[in-house]
Amino acid sequence: MKLLVTAAILCFTIALHAQIKEKDVLFTVDGDPIKASEFVRVYNKNLDLVKDESQKDIDAYLELFVNYQLKVKEARRLELDQDKKYIREFNNYKKQLTKNYMSDNKVTDALVKEAYERTTNDVKASHILVRIDETETDTLDVYNQLLAFRERVLKEGYEAVQKDVHDGKTIFAEDLGYFGGFKMVYPFESAAFNTPVGEVSMPFRTRFGYHVVKVFDKRPSLGQVTVAHIMIASKQKDSSVVAKERIGQIYKKLQQGEKFESLAQQFSDDKSSSSKGGALQPFSGGQLGSVEFENVAFSLENPGDMSEPFETSYGWHIVKLIGKKGVEPFEEVEAELQNKVSRDSRSQLINSAMVKKLMDTYKVIEHNGAKTYFEGVLNDDYFKQAWNEPADFNAEKPFLTIDKKVITYKAFFDHLIKEQRKYANRKVEAKAVVNTEYNAFLEAEILKYREENLENENQEFAFVLKEYRDGLLLFDLMEKEVWNAASKDSVGLQNFYESHKTDYMWSDRVEAVMFSSVSKSTMKKVEKELKKGVSEEKILAQMNTDDKIEVISTTRNFERGSNDLPKDFNFKTGISNIYEYNDAYHVFNVNEVKPAGQKTMQEARGKLVSDYQVQIEEDWVKTLNERYKVKVDASVLKRVKNELLK
Repeated sequence: MKLLVTAAILCFTIALHAQIKEKDVLFTVDGDPIKASEFVRVYNKNLDLVKDESQKDIDAYLELFVNYQLKVKEARRLELDQDKKYIREFNNYKKQLTKNYMSDNKVTDALVKEAYERTTNDVKASHILVRIDETETDTLDVYNQLLAFRERVLKEGYEAVQKDVHDGKTIFAEDLGYFGGFKMVYPFESAAFNTPVGEVSMPFRTRFGYHVVKVFDKRPSLGQVTVAHIMIASKQKDSSVVAKERIGQIYKKLQQGEKFESLAQQFSDDKSSSSKGGALQPFSGGQLGSVEFENVAFSLENPGDMSEPFETSYGWHIVKLIGKKGVEPFEEVEAELQNKVSRDSRSQLINSAMVKKLMDTYKVIEHNGAKTYFEGVLNDDYFKQAWNEPADFNAEKPFLTIDKKVITYKAFFDHLIKEQRKYANRKVEAKAVVNTEYNAFLEAEILKYREENLENENQEFAFVLKEYRDGLLLFDLMEKEVWNAASKDSVGLQNFYESHKTDYMWSDRVEAVMFSSVSKSTMKKVEKELKKGVSEEKILAQMNTDDKIEVISTTRNFERGSNDLPKDFNFKTGISNIYEYNDAYHVFNVNEVKPAGQKTMQEARGKLVSDYQVQIEEDWVKTLNERYKVKVDASVLKRVKNELLK
């Protein structure tokens, strides 16, 4: 037992000793350190992508990685990282990448799942709204007013209170029908979905003011439907037209086989859709102002189905179903919902969650008297968009400090100037403006600080960014030193060809027309026509139509050993046998047999340039190894191997 425990402790000690530490440097290039953790990460990341087994060998991969770092070093020596095009492309990528690291994933995931639930369900509700400026802080009276309305709705019923209080100016009592996710501002949507059927919510605030919401029903979403309709309006300029009779006449024409689209163009009073054969934009349940129309549209089952004439408040209709789409699985709409959430007001919750975390991470100092100062200097000119820098303004005075970053009075002044337009001609207390804008400014500055320091704070982000930074540099360098050099160096390319001629040889070839089809019987017909001397063009015209392609022909040189020729192909002129390979049948009309021989420089050019690039790169890497001193730490390399070979 003692031996077992000792062995376990020894194994643990060895494993602990073998672990790679963040500060471990695997090698240096002219003194510049390359950490072991970077090598391990890149090796593991590319392991499954590497097909060449030799590149999975750690020593062989280390040689490739060292050469990679030598090239990056050379790119910086040549100041390719100072090129304006490189800087612009890198900054664009960094900006896009940063977005992925600037949100709270847990909050984002929860909001996306919540959004899916709300887009796959509908709520039927009405509300009472008392309008109030969104910057107003003294809201107790309005809140109490809504509480009183709520009590009345509970006792008297919504309709009675609606008729009594709605004035269309400061108080709105409205029926909203059915709606789902993203149809209302987020706080209103949440209040409606969180209130049980038959209940009235407590007062809540949106940017429009304070509301209470009464929920009448909840149901699964009806999905989305696309229909066309013919409408005859109730009110007609022509007194001889009776809407119900006219729609009946049109319905009879449809039953006689006349086209719906043509009748819509001729007779429908909905001129926005009649020119399109009556077709409407797709809509979901609750989206239209007519419940009757929606009910009929969603009741149709199969594309082409038509309703009988029915009446709405707009007139008489006949509806034809074009298409129907039910509720899609979460996996299919997740990306779209993430997009919507990021653009919707609920994205503020993601930012707020991130800011809350960062406030606990960073040392944030709100300097005494800063907000009070701005409350004192904000005057009526601000609401006329004529506010200017106050007299004796100390622009460089610290307003806010985030860790070691000092944000000045000037920065907050500029923010207020930028936002003054939205307060134009409004009566808002200076304190309310400063408080509102300070909160927005603080959040923006914390997120900005996070963005500026992300590379130092997030190792994963730093790794990904470094890969792109170095990879982009390497691309520009290879283009300059290898790819362009090979294609432009005609003398060097000629010399390389002359010294490697035996690498560029033709095998036996045939110059032929290959006919291909998945049908053996079709290929027998082709063979028969060829033996009659019928031309390629006529054969294709006989075998193919506009609706169906039976035969495809290919004219070129076919080389022995290529995938385009069967292994047992008979190299002779004339009509070949029918061969079955590559899941099809083929017959060849061989015009000429060409024996093996030397490729001209032009014939070999594609592979020749590629091989010459390889030679240029090999010679260039040798010079880089001579220019820069590489020193590998053997002890760190040993620990790296132990970790990778676990």
